[in-house]
This record gives sequence, structure tokens and C-alpha cells, in this order.
Amino acid sequence: MTGPDGEAEHDVTQHNVTQRNVTRRVDPATSVLVPEVADLPTNLERAQTLRRARVRRWYVMQIPFFLVLGGMTVAGILVFVDRWRRGAFLFGGSLAFGAVLRALLPASRAGLLQVRGRAFDVAALTTLATVVLWMAITIDPLGTR
Repeated sequence: MTGPDGEAEHDVTQHNVTQRNVTRRVDPATSVLVPEVADLPTNLERAQTLRRARVRRWYVMQIPFFLVLGGMTVAGILVFVDRWRRGAFLFGGSLAFGAVLRALLPASRAGLLQVRGRAFDVAALTTLATVVLWMAITIDPLGTR
């Protein structure tokens, strides 16, 4: 396309991307919107963006583990303040919850709940949950709550 003076027309648009003006032009040969070379992200900016994305993904992957760990922490606090039966129930329940999460979640989402193979992890967590819950139910409270 040529303008009234015979020169090639360049359609220039302004976009505000992350608080900086990015000038883009339409390439006359392909009619594609092309950013100016000076506005492309540098290798350092791309590396930092990828690093932040990997850190966020790691934390999101660990959510099932953090849920189980949170339950076990509350159980430990209950035991510490002399509510050992409630703490034992919560501890066993947290282990059982971890076994269910490990059984249902794929390996890419299990995070730190994944120690060995799925069958071993589920069997170990289920066995421990059963033993702790059995102890909490069968042992005489001895005057405690």
C-alpha cells in the first residue's frame, strides 16, 4: 500500500504493555502486526519469567502435601495441649486423607506425597492411619479428654 506521496504506508499502533509503550507496526509484505525489535523481551527477562512460573508451579504442586501437613500440625498442637485423643484422631485422619489424595492424584500433581510407587505410598499411609486411629479408639482415656 502506498500513501498519497508515493511512499509505503506503515500502520503504527501504540499498546501499553506492563507500563511501557510498545510500538508495533504492520509489516507491509505480510500484513502481520510486528513489535519493534527494541521492545522484545531480553533473555534475562524471559529467564526471570520462566523462573517465577516454575516457583509458582512448585508451590501449587505441593498443595496436597501442605494440606496433610497442616492437619498433622494441628494434631500435634492438640496433643501438646493435653487433648491427645482428639489429636490422635486428627493425626490418623490426616494420614488417611493423604492416602486418598495419593491414590487419586496423578504423579505430576502428588508433590511431596509421592515417595515411592503409588501402591506403596497408599499402603503405607493407610496402614499408619489405621494403626493411629485404632490406638485413639481403643486406649482408655485415663481421665483426659
